[in-house]
Amino acid sequence: MADGKNVYEGLCMACHMNEGQGIASVFPPLAKSDYLMKDLDRSINVLIKGQQGEITVNGKIYKGAMPATGLDDKDIADVLNYVRNSWGNKGDKVTAEHVAKVRAKK
Repeated sequence: MADGKNVYEGLCMACHMNEGQGIASVFPPLAKSDYLMKDLDRSINVLIKGQQGEITVNGKIYKGAMPATGLDDKDIADVLNYVRNSWGNKGDKVTAEHVAKVRAKK
């Protein structure tokens, strides 16, 4: 998970903060996040394509935007393994192969 932590610290931490707590009403939390944990493919697509519009995370509405990350499949898998298994989250392993399959879907 060290590679994922490095990606997180370099790309994600400025908005989602050091413990994944986010910033209230601005950047949603990743720690104990129902939105993050509910749909792996959606999380992969957010990292690949970015996201705009309203989302609900842990019962709170966020109306921001997240840009596409530009990460390759391995880095996406690594960072998702890190955030999905940190700060109270417990997720299944994400592989670069699975990320590639999601990326290939139109």
